[in-house]
Amino acid sequence: MTAYPTDLKFYIAGSWRSGEGRDHHQVINPATGAVLAELPLATPDDLDEALAAVERGFKSWSAVDVNARAAILHKVADLIRERTDTIAAYLTMEQGKPIAESKGEVASCAGVFDYFAEEAKRAYGRVLVRPTGQRSLVLKQPIGPVAAFSPWNFPVSLMSKKMAAALAAGCSIISKPPEETPACTIALMQCVVDAGVPADAAQLVYGVPDMVSRHLIASPIIRKVSFTGSVPVGKHLLKLCADGVKRTTMELGGHAPVLVFDDCDLEKTLDMAAFTKFRNAGQICISPTRFYVQDGIYEAFAKGLAERTAKVKVGDGLDIDSGMGPLANERRPGAVSALVEDARAKGAKILTGGERQGNVGNFYRPTVISDVPMDADIMNNEPFGPVALIRPFSRMDEALEQANRLPFGLAGYAFTQNLRTANLVADAMEVGMVGMNSFAISSPDAPFGGVKESGFGSEGGPEGLDSYLVTKAVHMY
Repeated sequence: MTAYPTDLKFYIAGSWRSGEGRDHHQVINPATGAVLAELPLATPDDLDEALAAVERGFKSWSAVDVNARAAILHKVADLIRERTDTIAAYLTMEQGKPIAESKGEVASCAGVFDYFAEEAKRAYGRVLVRPTGQRSLVLKQPIGPVAAFSPWNFPVSLMSKKMAAALAAGCSIISKPPEETPACTIALMQCVVDAGVPADAAQLVYGVPDMVSRHLIASPIIRKVSFTGSVPVGKHLLKLCADGVKRTTMELGGHAPVLVFDDCDLEKTLDMAAFTKFRNAGQICISPTRFYVQDGIYEAFAKGLAERTAKVKVGDGLDIDSGMGPLANERRPGAVSALVEDARAKGAKILTGGERQGNVGNFYRPTVISDVPMDADIMNNEPFGPVALIRPFSRMDEALEQANRLPFGLAGYAFTQNLRTANLVADAMEVGMVGMNSFAISSPDAPFGGVKESGFGSEGGPEGLDSYLVTKAVHMY
């Protein structure tokens, strides 16, 4: 069994820094409540060193030939694959998700680095039509040093999306992953270092989130901020960015609707819904949550989802038989429980689950709630936990009105065998991503992002690379 590292460090200007004289954060195993290690937190002086490093690193890294950059990023991907078992074990110990899910997340990181290694070669500009002897060019150039903030639910995946795209574009980057999951993100950074990314081009820091974000964003060295996290924190960072007119990418929270029409393949839909809803204990910004089910199959869907959910085995993510692990921190079970109890008090029916499991760790039983009233808090605020909500609908326009009524617009899903219905729903859903007869909407070559209060900008695909580039027009006479 992989042992958890006790010498956690962060990385600045080619040096791994330990905790001498610094404050520390205790890293907790959410399945057992045990303290795994103590993580040193960066000081303002550390952050100033990181800023000076990325300022130097941008000048040198942006000048590296794109084919050489691509070769290094491919090497990062190779090292991630070689070290998958170790990184995944750290991820499960820190975050709680089942080991199979952790291995899948690590594999996705390698795919992201491989994709952006090649996509960097396609950052094309264009030549405009001009009279003989004149030239007008449109160039794409790296924006500059980047500050990237990523959350605890997919710590290595989301760190990779930001780091791979920024480095591919020729930017330098300070990555600030979550303090809850440091060992897996340190191991990912070690792959970056060992692959040959120059010391000044990529930095890794941990620290008190508000202090770190204020310090980095206030610096004129930082030209771009990328953040994945909650809507309130995203709004806070946007206000900080406004003073320096920083370019931003914001991938914020959601509350994903699922429209299930009575002509869908019911059994297949139920199997996919039960598997996807409880992946990572529902702690996914695109997790399907609000299931609007057409009248004709409503009872059958509710019964089928509850039966499948009751069979999900909850346990330590290191146990290969566990289908769902604990919630990531001690705050989450209480927060989810409060939302469930509010729905119960307002008339909703708890079909299965609805309570904590055991006295050790942050376990909460997978839960299905039917007939949830619209004024229940959980219908209006993202539960970010293992809870599926079910309500009936009769007409498509009614379902779309409910799907679009919240200020969030990250992901939405629909299940139907009618092509016209599918086209109408895909057009009408006010979200950045639609899954039609599928919950699989994240891949390296596709844009990932939302609309409304779920943010703006994209990660993944050509759009993800473009977010780290600026456009320059050059006119020659």
